[in-house]
Amino acid sequence: MLSDVIVLDLSRILAGPYATQLLADLGATVWKVEGLRGDDTRGWGPPFASAPSGERESAYYLSVNRGKHGLAVDLKDPRGADLVRALARRADIVIENFKVGDLARYGLDAATLRAADPRLIVCSITGFGQTGPRRHEAGYDAALQALSGVMAMTGHPETGPAKIGVAWVDVLTGVHASTAVLAALHRRDRTGEGATIDLALFDVALASLVNQSQSALVTGEAPALLGSSHPNIVPYGAFDAADAPLVVACGNDAQFARLCAAIGESELAADARFASNADRVANRDLLIPLLAERLRTRSRDAWLATLVAAGVPATPVLTVNEALVDPQAEARGMIACVEHARLGPLPVVASPFGAHAAPPSPPPRIGEHTADVLTRELGLSRQEVDALARDGVIGLGA
Repeated sequence: MLSDVIVLDLSRILAGPYATQLLADLGATVWKVEGLRGDDTRGWGPPFASAPSGERESAYYLSVNRGKHGLAVDLKDPRGADLVRALARRADIVIENFKVGDLARYGLDAATLRAADPRLIVCSITGFGQTGPRRHEAGYDAALQALSGVMAMTGHPETGPAKIGVAWVDVLTGVHASTAVLAALHRRDRTGEGATIDLALFDVALASLVNQSQSALVTGEAPALLGSSHPNIVPYGAFDAADAPLVVACGNDAQFARLCAAIGESELAADARFASNADRVANRDLLIPLLAERLRTRSRDAWLATLVAAGVPATPVLTVNEALVDPQAEARGMIACVEHARLGPLPVVASPFGAHAAPPSPPPRIGEHTADVLTRELGLSRQEVDALARDGVIGLGA
């Protein structure tokens, strides 16, 4: 759907690369520009996918860079910065996540690029945005989970705050970035005007707290540590069966009544303390231990069969490995295989866009497409490309 769109990706690590991968999934041409040593995440491991030759690539890097064309350019060399400015003039969108002010040193900041091409859309992703007292601080996901209140409400009262197991703020910022640039692209089609987008991980984290942040504004009280439980719905969370955990999620009173009948505790549904969801939230400390005691008496599979048959929302707690081979994942085509030039057949998680996604291609090696893009897009001769490589301005890949 974006086959006529060119994205210049000057981002590293996760938020920016996730945004540009989403655009690549939708068919955009993405030029991923890295330094000569590559994106930092290439070294984030183990685990690594390895080739018999000894070449390897980190699973982290592979997770967010499929479908892109890889270029290696030294931005600190004026000739390298000139090349990237020339590529920007051919692009529709630039996404970058350098620290505030860093790209201005190379003449690659939003103001400079858009002065040369007012139709250009530039999205700058930083930890705290281009303004405010924290604007010069680095934005790491763990720090943002701590600063935004996420960590203080994640975990168990007995063990204290915990980080979510995936870089949640980075991923959501990537989704917001792709949404913002597509909206700007839509406006440009009407007005001819590009955009400068200032996107902060901190802002996205606060906005993505949804009911939790709104509850804090309404009550003045900070969310509590509840483990897997829900602050506004009871019962809604994980329980231990005799052999393995499962989740029970009753979103209304009728489902709660069915749960009580299915587990042989119908009197709980008739108890005035648990009659409505508001009552159950107020009395969660009384209700949850009663349910937990009963659910520990049978195996998980036995309970799941009973609960699902009764119309009670219930699921097993799967590991990631189990989820990846679940029949639903297979039915939805969520695991694909791409042919990597050095690693061979490589399994990857597929795009959730399904039939609207472009066929996946493997994440690029460092500088894999440098020569191809510079000769085709900028008209450089092979001799000029080789000379730049000898001078250490660009990398051509092994």
